[in-house]
Amino acid sequence: MKPVFTPEPVTANRSTLRQLLQIPVLVAALGYLVDMYDLFLFSVVRVPSLKALGVEGDRLLGDGLLLLNTQTAGLLIGGIFWGILGDRRGRLSVLFGSILLYSLANIANGFVTSLNQYVLLRFIAGIGLAGELGAGITLVTEILPKEIRGYGTTLVATMGVLGAILAYFMADLFDWRISYFIGGGLGLLLLVLRFNVLESGLFVKTSQRAIARGSVQTLFSDKHRRNKYLQCILVGLPIWFVVGILITFSPELGKAIGLTEPVIAGKAVMLSFSGQVLGDLVSGFLSQSLRSRKKVIRLFMLVSFAFILVYLLAPISRLTMFYAVCVCLGFANGYWTLFVTIAAELFGTNLRATVATTIPNFVRAATIPLSAIFVQLKPSLGTVYSALTVGVLTIVIALVALSYLDETFTKDMDYVEEG
Repeated sequence: MKPVFTPEPVTANRSTLRQLLQIPVLVAALGYLVDMYDLFLFSVVRVPSLKALGVEGDRLLGDGLLLLNTQTAGLLIGGIFWGILGDRRGRLSVLFGSILLYSLANIANGFVTSLNQYVLLRFIAGIGLAGELGAGITLVTEILPKEIRGYGTTLVATMGVLGAILAYFMADLFDWRISYFIGGGLGLLLLVLRFNVLESGLFVKTSQRAIARGSVQTLFSDKHRRNKYLQCILVGLPIWFVVGILITFSPELGKAIGLTEPVIAGKAVMLSFSGQVLGDLVSGFLSQSLRSRKKVIRLFMLVSFAFILVYLLAPISRLTMFYAVCVCLGFANGYWTLFVTIAAELFGTNLRATVATTIPNFVRAATIPLSAIFVQLKPSLGTVYSALTVGVLTIVIALVALSYLDETFTKDMDYVEEG
């Protein structure tokens, strides 16, 4: 019989730290580190890699958007594929399958010689990158006792953000091709640990029952379940408004608010994710202290709204102050961990991987319509006020959606969704 992992109660003999440092939790955390490394490495090396392939001038923006949209399409398709697979075949099949796919795609990205090859490999990489976070969070929430699972998911998310920061420094130190090779190599090294990771006991228990697992029909057939799924997606919108608009378009927004020095997008990304490391830690520990996910998510949304106002409306004249606000925006994005955790906790074992994998990828993809609204409003409202309008809209929608969700801090994970 395949070995499984069953959570034990927190006792004096088995400390919280010891449980958090067990192999399944560490593999999930390190896997997300490499996942985020690749996801944001592309953003950092986009321009130099395209120039190396002969793309110049106005084509840099158009071809760069083509690559980004292709990667996003891969994330959406991969999110659905890996999510359903995780509920049907197990959390480990997704965890290691996704790591293998995006690691190989990473290495292959370092060998591209044409734009068409690059487009294809970003699509494949997107499919691979879509699965690791959901599978990792699902595994961690199921193997850790409810008293400390918030610490486990915080560890996973924090390591992921560190991966984004690592991508910035690797791209600064090495050629873009070498940076891709490093990411792929890190992922392949991580696969060495796969033989020491045990499957979730809750999944194995559920798999022995005659019940639909990873069923899209089961997910959407019930009105309450369908609304809950949509509300989870809406809760994450402000995070990717900040990442996809305020940080991504920081050079244009910096100019629009009156900065005379040019903003470096890569530096804004690195600083915002540095702030998110601290935000992930604070939100995770605060959630454990208050014994609530919702209270902390609501608090971080309000903090995010405050810094959105500062970013867009405050009389910032110095570049250093602008970058400091980027750090603060990143800190407010630190409820990403709790957002994915609450999604996993709100659904039964037979649908948990599906929702925990698809929801964050739908939120990532929400950057596309949010950016489209921003661009459409820009001619009439201007750069600053079009961004502000989209930001206020996402915050209001997210706060309303959060109010309808149940508190999940003390929720037992041993249950299923009936058709």
